[in-house]
Order: sequence, then structure tokens, then C-alpha cells
Amino acid sequence: MLLLRHGQSVFNLHYNATGIDPGVIDAPLTDLGRQQARGAAEKLRGKHITRIVASPYSRAVETALLATAELGIGIEVEPLIGEWGVESCNIGSPPVELAGRFPMVNFAHVAERWWPHQPEPESGLIERCRRFITALNEGPHAESTLVVCHWGVIRCMTGYDAANCELVRGNPRQPAYFREETFLHETH
Repeated sequence: MLLLRHGQSVFNLHYNATGIDPGVIDAPLTDLGRQQARGAAEKLRGKHITRIVASPYSRAVETALLATAELGIGIEVEPLIGEWGVESCNIGSPPVELAGRFPMVNFAHVAERWWPHQPEPESGLIERCRRFITALNEGPHAESTLVVCHWGVIRCMTGYDAANCELVRGNPRQPAYFREETFLHETH
């Protein structure tokens, strides 16, 4: 399994400069974030990818579309891999709005209120990640799935603090996959 963190979002830009939540709901990508996503396409070239799963947040969907355009594989949307619900950017958009922004992606199965209530306990993120990995392992494409998601999800599954548009390899069948200790919520 490959995990790709979304490109720089408007939230990342402001938070990284000030350390203050700027109050941006469902933060979109910045111009740099779109460049990063297009650049991720080069990192994905030659990788064995048979399935693409993205978080429903706008920044993840847009990253997935830009980074995987050349692969010719449809993007599946999965709320379980949405970001840890602790900041304004992690309040999502209803599926009808997302479908309007991204008409080439199917949001029909996504609940009207799919994002976690804030603040989400760490145990909520861990449980969502476990449920996603369990479902992933039930299918035939676990090792060849690209998961376009977020800092908290990648940190939960691997213990690694991924930068924007960083590609991380993970083993979904590895039993000690989740970190149980408290996250250091310093990098977004």
C-alpha cells in the first residue's frame, strides 16, 4: 500500500506560518499544493497501483485527481481515512457540494455528515484507521492500493510524520500497524 499525503492546503499555509487555526473549513489546495500534486504523479510513475482511495476532503480529492490523472484508474472516496477531527479544516463539505466541485468522482455513497465530530478523540482516529485497514485487507488490492489522505491518518498507520505530497509505503497486513501512544500534534 502506498499512502500519499495531500498537497499544501490553505490551512497548512496559514497554520505553518502562525501556529494558529485560520478557521478554513474543508481547506482547498493552494497553488503550491496543486504543483505538489502534479509533481507526485512522477513519484507514482512505475508503481504497481490497481486501486486509488481518497479521503472526501477537497484537498485529498484534488490531490488524487492531479497526481493520478495519467493512471486511468477511477478514484474511490472513503470517509474512514478523513483527517483527525481536531481543527477547522477537518470540517468537511456535504457530498452534493463535493460532487459539484469534482463531477468526475462518485460521492453517492458518502453520508451527508461524513466527517468526525470535533474534537475527535485519538481513539476515534485509530478506530477509523483500523476499520479501513480491515476492509482493505478483505479485498484483492491491499498491497497495490494508493491511499490519498492526511497527516493524522499516515501518522496513525505508520508512525511517520509525512510532509505535503510525500509518498509513504505501508504494509496493511503488518499486525503492529497502529501507534497507540498519544500523537504529537505539531506538524500539519
